[in-house]
Amino acid sequence: MKTYKYSARDSKGRIAKGELEATDIAALKNKLRNQGLWLISQNNSQQSLLPFLEGFFDKKIGLKDMVVFSRQFSAMIEAGIAILRVLTVLIQQTENPKLKAILQEIKRDIEQGVPLSESMQKFPEAFDSLYVSMVKAGELGGVLDVVLNRVAGFLESRSKLSNKVRTALTYPASLLVISLLVVWFMLTFILPKFSAIFTSTGGELPAFTQFLINISNVLRSPFILVIIAFIWFAVNYARSYYRSEEGRLKIDTFSLKIPIFGPILKKVAIARFSRTFGTLIESGVPITTALDVTRTSINNALLESVLIKVKKDIEEGSPISNQLQKSEVFPPMVTQMVAIGEEAGELENMLNKIADFYDDEVDSSVESLTALMEPVFIVVIGAIVGAIVVAMYLPIFNVINQIN
Repeated sequence: MKTYKYSARDSKGRIAKGELEATDIAALKNKLRNQGLWLISQNNSQQSLLPFLEGFFDKKIGLKDMVVFSRQFSAMIEAGIAILRVLTVLIQQTENPKLKAILQEIKRDIEQGVPLSESMQKFPEAFDSLYVSMVKAGELGGVLDVVLNRVAGFLESRSKLSNKVRTALTYPASLLVISLLVVWFMLTFILPKFSAIFTSTGGELPAFTQFLINISNVLRSPFILVIIAFIWFAVNYARSYYRSEEGRLKIDTFSLKIPIFGPILKKVAIARFSRTFGTLIESGVPITTALDVTRTSINNALLESVLIKVKKDIEEGSPISNQLQKSEVFPPMVTQMVAIGEEAGELENMLNKIADFYDDEVDSSVESLTALMEPVFIVVIGAIVGAIVVAMYLPIFNVINQIN
């Protein structure tokens, strides 16, 4: 018998951790299943030599994996193949080991009579609340193949949107890192060598040169550890503050007001709201449920607070567009199109049009940003490197003038 430390999930999605003795992993799964738990990860405490590396090499379930799974699932269901047969085929051809294990658990649940959506709900690392809600609506309406196809399209759109934002943020960030490394190398390796030559001349160094040498001395002294520790503390404090409700609201509100990046983040949030909300309504999910799911997937506390008020207004009989207009977060075009969609009974179509429009806006903004940032960073890096070079050669010019 081996002792396993396990992490499992119950029928409500809650995490449970503990230790159990079992002959192998299959026996461990059976014991947990008898307790109403589904295994997520395990570790043989008797054989684990490097527990801190546990899960380090695990392959996560990405959007691409879920898109492929949804497309294939939809195509086979549409062809009239039974769900159990579909899951058997998908388990055999799924390359992601984590997703394969989850599909095996789902297949066991369905064999025991558990609905597909209820089984998927146990694995939020693969199937979030949006996915589960849409599958549930597809089961109730008998259009599971159509809903899965919509889910795949939605995930593809979300993946494209995420890639656009990542492109907008990665390029300037990478240029900033490169510039900092260049400056650090020149200050810590090149400038000290020139400093030794300057001090041997016995002359007084120019103020700018002395200033950079002082910075170089700080970077090469133990005091730099204090600065690194302060930065580490500040970052961790900011992260812990962001986890609080007040901190998250303030930071998310501020992020939408940042010059250049703020408008892009706002367009991304509106596109995500419109696409998610529209897809859920189109799939037959009730509006109040769709708002709850959209709120949890929008990743912005300010817009989440607006959607909470929108849900309250709907429950009191008011239209969605009223609260969107009062919030002053959504542009007039969005609120007017939502109002028209409500009046015409085509809200999901209007939301999808809004999402398409803002997807194009994000794409255009990202292209403009990258085109602007490249020359700006080149000029900034060139100016910084040039300033350091000038600081190194100023004393040489002074020596030449003294000799003359």
